[in-house]
Amino acid sequence: MSIVEVLQALLPAGAVLTGSEALQAYEMDWRGRYRGHAACAVLPATTAEVAAVVQACRQHGVPVVAQGGNTSLCEGAVPRAGGPGSVVVNLQRLRRVRSVDVANHSIEVEAGCVLAAVQQAAAQHGLLYPVSLGAEGSCQIGGNIATNAGGTGVLRWGNTRENVLGLEVVLPDGRVWDGLYRLRKNNTGLDLKHLFIGSEGTLGIVTAAVLRLHPLPTAQAVAWFATPSPSAAIELLGRFQQRCGGVLAAYEMMNDIELGHVLDHVPGHRAPVDRTHPWHVLVELSDSGPEAPLVDALEELLSAAGERGDVLDAVIAASGAQRAAFWAIRHGVSDGNKAAGMGINTDCAVPVSAVPAFIERATQAALAIEPEARIVIVAHLGDGNVHFIPMVSRERWQGYADADALSHRVKHAVNEVSHALGGTFSAEHGIGQVLTEEMHLFKPAVELELMRAVKSAIDPQDLFNPGRLLPAPTAPR
Repeated sequence: MSIVEVLQALLPAGAVLTGSEALQAYEMDWRGRYRGHAACAVLPATTAEVAAVVQACRQHGVPVVAQGGNTSLCEGAVPRAGGPGSVVVNLQRLRRVRSVDVANHSIEVEAGCVLAAVQQAAAQHGLLYPVSLGAEGSCQIGGNIATNAGGTGVLRWGNTRENVLGLEVVLPDGRVWDGLYRLRKNNTGLDLKHLFIGSEGTLGIVTAAVLRLHPLPTAQAVAWFATPSPSAAIELLGRFQQRCGGVLAAYEMMNDIELGHVLDHVPGHRAPVDRTHPWHVLVELSDSGPEAPLVDALEELLSAAGERGDVLDAVIAASGAQRAAFWAIRHGVSDGNKAAGMGINTDCAVPVSAVPAFIERATQAALAIEPEARIVIVAHLGDGNVHFIPMVSRERWQGYADADALSHRVKHAVNEVSHALGGTFSAEHGIGQVLTEEMHLFKPAVELELMRAVKSAIDPQDLFNPGRLLPAPTAPR
């Protein structure tokens, strides 16, 4: 029997998808950039079904690609091209919120739960799951965990890793590790959940998680302001941190080109201030007390910055609807960029103090390769994560003799700038297939050897998401 026939016998009717039309959504990423070949896609509804699929694939030597919302930007969640095809294990049917423990400030959810649904389930109990992304209406918790997703709340709440208490994982041999601990203290040897967080499906398939919740803020104050430079924005960030401490929840920056992409290509948005200002920052303060002190802090800091020339114009949201409108602009950048042209996405992070130098030097490096690129920048400035995106028209992209090679050259040049400044080439998007060569170039050899040793110990047949995350041992350094 073929692997497809075996899986059809194992799973309920309709849970195994075959044929080019049915598989299209599972073989291609959401931007249409990357496409692979799957033997089939399976839609298990329980952890036991996932384990049965993995056991069958192991027996037949068939690779397994775990897939959540398929919002990856680095070819991490689609099968590889060529060959007999992988089995895509899409977790969309594992979407139950299993329990909410209010006293323990934790929630147990299945991996297919959409991030926004988890946020809403927590909010119904007056609690907050703080990981927030532009794709939160479609990305899934399992994918967030597999990539250690960041987002706009890292400044205050940390990455996904800081908000996971326990995991349930199907291992490459089909066994299930029940590590659904709800504890903040559990000092009993290696904390194994951290092996799987950020492993991009190469070590196991996360089927459920216990997530850490926080008190839901009852007061928010949000402002949008224009600033003359990243240096001025960083100067004001320091003043916000000193004045506001733990209530500073987000500090996001974009340039005028990025703002224009959202305003021009995503319906329903208006510029909070004059769109022609070169740099724009969205800042949020949140707390469990009254709103007035937060608004006072915004007014005080922005007014003083205006007198110094660090703020060119500013507006403080006067209502919940206006706060949501400001955030909708920030969360609309992916859709805006997708509509505006072909972006060469990078995901660098450098020390916050090095952000201005990174932007200047990366711009020079990118334009030396593609002089007609427009540099789009959107940054989680509070944690130094800069999405530096040289962008060209679709017509120019189609005219390149080898667009992929040019894209690689640009990305590598930008990543070299980040590395020279003590930064990283992947802050929150992961490695996937796109950045495996960068792993070999920028990660210490001993670090890669340790990663390979872990992979070999847990997945000796290399069946889980092969070709992702780790470069081949023979790749040139």
